[in-house]
Amino acid sequence: MSSYEKLEALAWNLWWSWNPEVLDLFARLDSDTFHQSKNNPIAVLNRVGRDEITDAALIADIDTAHDALDAYMNRTTEYAVAPRTSYFCMEYGIHESLPIYSGGLGVLAGDHSKEASDLGIPFTAIGLFLREGYFRQHFTEDGWQQETHPILDPELHPLTLVTDDEGLPVIATVWVGQEPLRLRAWHVRLGRTNMYLLDSDFDRNPEALRSLTTRLYQGDRRVRLQQEIILGIGGLRLLRMLGVKTDVFHMNEGHCALLALELLRERLDAGDPPEVAERWVRDHAVFTTHTPVMAGHDRFDPQLFLEQMSYFQNRVRLSDHDLLSFGRVRPDDPEESFTMTVLGLKLSRAANGVSELNGMVAREQWHVLYPERAVDDVPIDHVTNGVHLATWTVPIARAFLNEKIGNWKDHASDPSFWSKFEHIPDEVLWQYRSELRRGLVAFATKYVKRQSLPIVCDLDPEALTIGFARRFATYKRAPLLFTDLERVAELFGQRDRPVQVLFAGKAHPADEGGKRFIQRIVEASHHPKLNGRVVFLENYDMEVGRMLVSGCDVWLNNPRRPMEASGTSGQKIAVHGGLNLSILDGWWPEGYNGSNGWSIGSTGTDALEPDEQDDSDAESLYQTLERSVVPAFYERDDRGVPSLWINRMRSAMIELPGKFSAERMLIDYVRNYYTRTAEHQMQTTDGSRRGLLSDR
Repeated sequence: MSSYEKLEALAWNLWWSWNPEVLDLFARLDSDTFHQSKNNPIAVLNRVGRDEITDAALIADIDTAHDALDAYMNRTTEYAVAPRTSYFCMEYGIHESLPIYSGGLGVLAGDHSKEASDLGIPFTAIGLFLREGYFRQHFTEDGWQQETHPILDPELHPLTLVTDDEGLPVIATVWVGQEPLRLRAWHVRLGRTNMYLLDSDFDRNPEALRSLTTRLYQGDRRVRLQQEIILGIGGLRLLRMLGVKTDVFHMNEGHCALLALELLRERLDAGDPPEVAERWVRDHAVFTTHTPVMAGHDRFDPQLFLEQMSYFQNRVRLSDHDLLSFGRVRPDDPEESFTMTVLGLKLSRAANGVSELNGMVAREQWHVLYPERAVDDVPIDHVTNGVHLATWTVPIARAFLNEKIGNWKDHASDPSFWSKFEHIPDEVLWQYRSELRRGLVAFATKYVKRQSLPIVCDLDPEALTIGFARRFATYKRAPLLFTDLERVAELFGQRDRPVQVLFAGKAHPADEGGKRFIQRIVEASHHPKLNGRVVFLENYDMEVGRMLVSGCDVWLNNPRRPMEASGTSGQKIAVHGGLNLSILDGWWPEGYNGSNGWSIGSTGTDALEPDEQDDSDAESLYQTLERSVVPAFYERDDRGVPSLWINRMRSAMIELPGKFSAERMLIDYVRNYYTRTAEHQMQTTDGSRRGLLSDR
């Protein structure tokens, strides 16, 4: 195999998205094309001739990378006997060059799918080919967010059209109302995970329907429902056409819950009585809910639902009442909307929230579905989200970890492995933290020069650096830091103890409140004492996210408790020596021990009115910064090392990466959800039960 062919094999498997040494090969071939394409290997491959790879060192590195990919793909693991799982989600955050995600849900789904590949779980992921993705963000001079939608060309990405044995596109058909909609699919090789992205934008569909898979979370309720028909019903039909055998169907959020109804239709068509068909679906499905706010669950007007599902309803021969009952808390209430989360809960064997607190909130939310039970007995447990460390750990950190603690990628969820940080000297950890901060400052300084937002960037590579990056949903309270602008300006403006903060994030195009929050931060950046020390990085994506979580000393998270489902961005900073400064919401109540970061506010503010809670939490944030965070960073010993700060760093680096890794998360799902759901039918090659995975 030639070097070009090996490079081609590397480019067409998104394994590179969590192996930066592979990406570096493409950057070395054509740096300009690589960076202009948002680090896309296919863009480089399209410009490189077969005879242009002549550098001996590069050829040797290509050989090494190809051997590593080959070994990875052929490696067997104990989880190869896990149940065959098909995972449905509306969005996937895989890499910045493939912008088919909007935020935490998608990034979590991408990390989930990558970790399934690493563990060797038989795993298939289903989503939508969002040709215009979410959106690209830019700004007017006064800091008001604008949106554009660049077209994603599949020929410029590692996407392969799914075809049959004769080379013709595989076409699945669903019905939206009484109109047929044809769906083709694009195959993504994500390590050992097969991902299929459904696409309606081709000439076999009427023009009015072609755009249904074009954009994420944009359009009216009719469009949203049609997209969910595509994902849930169309996704299953595609799997059946491809012959993908599945033991467990995992519905990640209510967007894909119509999968359960399509499974039900299959069983009814096979002749099962309704109660047997429903039991079969529940035996094969698990459901994850993320949404801690009742208003955030997908609900559809009953008439709209019946209209769009009319062809399906005729197939299953269910009355209006019986079909709507699957998505209603009160089946006999003709005015109640059809709620996708209710459907997911009713037709799944097991359900979970994505943190311990989120599970508690979900049980309280849906207690109404189980009135005969105590709240604590509502059948919704939790699997706390974790992050795919190989995706989010930057090259400098990877080299440091390899040198100081060894093969961290193969011991991600082993708590004892991370205890090796106990023996790393303070000055070595401080040098590591400072190098990462300097890298972020250099990146941000260069990045700001290319953006539309007119903002001064005067960051100090040695100053205490705070980061805040996430979706600008209003409950996340991005501008909480600027509640008292003069107070924070005084804190940031101290010459001997400078503080600086970087923000990034997008507001949904229809979210005026979120856009106003961004504008308030831009306005704060122009304050005379803050000018240059408050920086907003536009068009937040996974590359910006990696740089921020690696370089910031402090990761700020201040949602209005208990509205954060998990908030995994803060889980990515510990391997980089960063510390969390967070409301006790999402995952942080499980991670915080008093010595590995800081908490903001208290659980006692939950019952306050929103304005009162905001004021209380802002005061707590200021006091924590003034009395704890800033002094700990700047109080140095005779070596110039902040020993109190290093103590917290070391505690975080020992306790958090393993506990909040995607490896731990996937093992939890396999043992407690996938295996137990399919255990009655899963057998190893010698005929024994596969229960060994759940018994460890």
